[in-house]
Amino acid sequence: MDRSAPLVAIRDLRLNFHTFEGVARTLVGVDLTLRRGDVLGLVGETGCGKTMTALSIPRLIPCPPGEIVAGQVLFDGQDVLAKSEAEMQELRARRMALIFQDPTTNLNPVFTIEEQMVDAILSKQGIRSLWSYTPVARLLPTPREQRRQARQVAVEMLRRVGIPQPERRIHSYPHEFSGGMKQRVLIAMAVAGRPDLLIADEPTTALDVSIQAQILRLFKRLVQEFHLTVLLITHNLGVVARTCNRVAVMYAGRVVEEGDVRSIFKNPQHPYTQGLLRALPTREHRKGELEGIPGSIPSPLAPPSGCRFHPRCPHALAVCPEEPPPMLPMGPNHRVACYLYADHGPAGAGEDLDDAPALLGDAS
Repeated sequence: MDRSAPLVAIRDLRLNFHTFEGVARTLVGVDLTLRRGDVLGLVGETGCGKTMTALSIPRLIPCPPGEIVAGQVLFDGQDVLAKSEAEMQELRARRMALIFQDPTTNLNPVFTIEEQMVDAILSKQGIRSLWSYTPVARLLPTPREQRRQARQVAVEMLRRVGIPQPERRIHSYPHEFSGGMKQRVLIAMAVAGRPDLLIADEPTTALDVSIQAQILRLFKRLVQEFHLTVLLITHNLGVVARTCNRVAVMYAGRVVEEGDVRSIFKNPQHPYTQGLLRALPTREHRKGELEGIPGSIPSPLAPPSGCRFHPRCPHALAVCPEEPPPMLPMGPNHRVACYLYADHGPAGAGEDLDDAPALLGDAS
């Protein structure tokens, strides 16, 4: 395995959905790279294709109606689109993990936490990888011994995610946990398998603000402790600033800007990224001072030609409706898809946001 190669490399990914109203072109040439150890925040408005991009990595796009019509999704150098379903099940079980936004719908109400966690741990790790958690490893453990060891792992993981009295609470059913505690259980289940890649799709959206902060602190600690590579999908740019080291901004099925957190927040280049950041409240904003982005995201059934953002863009050029702009380098760790910078851009074309230091206060 080449440790210098990216863990995930998505190249020109194009995804269509066949509907009664026509073909929805949901992804139109997504390019995205996750290096080992990255915590990449994928941001954009609802309907931009963030979740579909993420689900293409473990190949969980429902087909039909979904159809990947072009591109590659490389995981550790291998194209997952070329693998059999049996190979994908093995890959999902052992090397990938997902956390979804609503913990209530992702735990089975008729099974205890112990039953669900033990089954998940055994399917993800196999008994050999559980030996590191136990002082003595038998050569050929029985199924009963495997479950006993997996239960030890489950209890330890519940303790690590901050669930009190895990030896007792592991016998509870999901309805006996609050929303925040359910999300902690799902995080424990995902991390217990020591995955190479963790995909977290809006993991705090269904929680109240105080619980969100607790879950984010826990999430950040576990990422560092288990050396995870993370794709974090969120609408909340404050979450990205506190949690991620890289950001990719999506609009209408394509990544329009990508870079390290400080480059994106301090000097955003794409007009869409600038609009998102201007709409983010900070300590310096007063009530009524936030700016919105005019218009709405286009329908994938009838998208505009060229750059899909040009109908809403205050800086649109004559070339923008003609062809989608290429991704252009703006620095060592910063790229943008915008014709404003086709000739390296006019001086000062980017926007240096005065509020960026406040947004980035916890990002280091």
